[in-house]
Formats: sequence, C-alpha cells, structure tokens
Amino acid sequence: MAATLIKGSEISKQIKEEMKQKIAELKEKHNVVPGLATVLVGEDEASKVYVGAKEKTCKELGIYSERIDLPVDTKEEDLLSLIERLNKDSKIDGILVQLPLPKHINETKVLYSIDPEKDVDGFHPVNVGKLMIGTAD
Repeated sequence: MAATLIKGSEISKQIKEEMKQKIAELKEKHNVVPGLATVLVGEDEASKVYVGAKEKTCKELGIYSERIDLPVDTKEEDLLSLIERLNKDSKIDGILVQLPLPKHINETKVLYSIDPEKDVDGFHPVNVGKLMIGTAD
C-alpha cells in the first residue's frame, strides 16, 4: 500500500474556512459572537507566541478575543478571581489559561476553577471524565 501525504496546512486552511462560515451564520442568524479569553501569567516567550497565535486566529475567524496578561508575581487568589469573573461573563464562551504557571500558583486549583463548559483545553476533571467514557462533545 502506498503512503498518502497529508498536507496539514491545506487541512488547516479548509477547517478555518468552514469555521468562518459557521461563525458568520451564528452572527447572522442568532446575533451570537463566540468569545475566547486567554490568560497569560508571566513572561514566558513561547507562551506569548502561542497566545498571540490564538489571538490572530480569533481575528481571522471573527471570534471575540480577550487577552489578559498578568505579571509573574500575580497572587493565586487574584487569578482565581479573574477566572470566576470570566466564568460569569456572557461574552466569553471559552477560557484558556496558558501553562506553565509560576511556581507559587497551584496549577490544578486554577484549572479546576474554570467552568467545564468554558474549558478550552479540556483539563477540567469533568471533561477528562467525559473523554474517558466517550461522551465528550
């Protein structure tokens, strides 16, 4: 059997075009604009690039994007308060907390504080459980 070359850039382009259409339909038919909040704590260069790419893609697709950059010395309770605000924000449909977090912040506690319905990465135990039993959306 001959190998088939899969061109990731072409597949990505096709998926983005499909997403643009679906997002445009949401806006037109239901007056809904999907929203993503990204939270970056600290100055990790790789994380900055990753979050920047998410912002760029949101803009390309017509998704509302809110980027929140916090200093490395942000207190855990302040980060948890921010996540609680984002959980309640109707403009935000997805929350992505960029990892790794600074050592003084309990990563598990932060990830578990994200509403499972808004957990973009799927790290909340509810979503991990759904994935394990095959009921993830």
